[in-house]
Amino acid sequence: MIVFPNAKINIGLDIVARRSDGFHDIETVFYPVKLCDCLEFVENNSDDDTFVTSGLNIPFDGKPNLVQKAVAKVRHKYDIPPLDIHLMKKIPTGAGLGGGSSDAAFMINALNQHFNLGMSEDERINMASELGSDCAFFIKNKPMFATGRGDVFSEIILPSNLDIVIVKPDIAISTPLAYSKVKPQKPKFSLEESVQKPVSEWKLTVKNDFEEFLFPEFPLLGTIKQQLYDCGAVYASMTGSGSALFGIFDHEPQLSDSLEKIRIL
Repeated sequence: MIVFPNAKINIGLDIVARRSDGFHDIETVFYPVKLCDCLEFVENNSDDDTFVTSGLNIPFDGKPNLVQKAVAKVRHKYDIPPLDIHLMKKIPTGAGLGGGSSDAAFMINALNQHFNLGMSEDERINMASELGSDCAFFIKNKPMFATGRGDVFSEIILPSNLDIVIVKPDIAISTPLAYSKVKPQKPKFSLEESVQKPVSEWKLTVKNDFEEFLFPEFPLLGTIKQQLYDCGAVYASMTGSGSALFGIFDHEPQLSDSLEKIRIL
């Protein structure tokens, strides 16, 4: 079976409070985009799974990949035979695009479909949320206003035809580093209300809290954001904790040569 796990962007990201469990309460809008990986699995005749990757490099930290963790999570409750799994990476890591989370969620959905497991959407969401805060979003994979750790969702209506350009400089930002620098605070404007306004007005009230602390440390990120505006974006922002940025255009964008070189979507 072959599936194509897609990336997401964060439209706005407010770090509201630090939680007693060490995580943070946030408010954000998750928005799916077309950039995707390719994930394939087939049953094998051995006693163990095999897992291989191709495409972009995935940094190895000595732990199983989220795809492998997703298989183990499903196998804990259901009889899943050994699999040969191939993941072709197109979504860069350390970019705030949710590629690993998407891979895991798509694997849960695909196993449910392929083996006729009959898992409800709620069961799949709960299973995905145990793997990571972003994972649960990709089970439904539609625009969502997210609160809590980013795992409490309510559907939100946004245009489905936004013309989005994503650029990814050669910078990787660890999520723990990003959160260690940010100062939680109650947002001045309601993100849920702000994104219901025309995209041309988002620049005034829709912000990513990480930018204030990461742009001084990685000046190229701020430069890219300004370049997106200079090229005609009606809204531009970093996504997640970076380092990818995106611009939303209301016309065919004419990007500078420097942006075209690092454009990925």
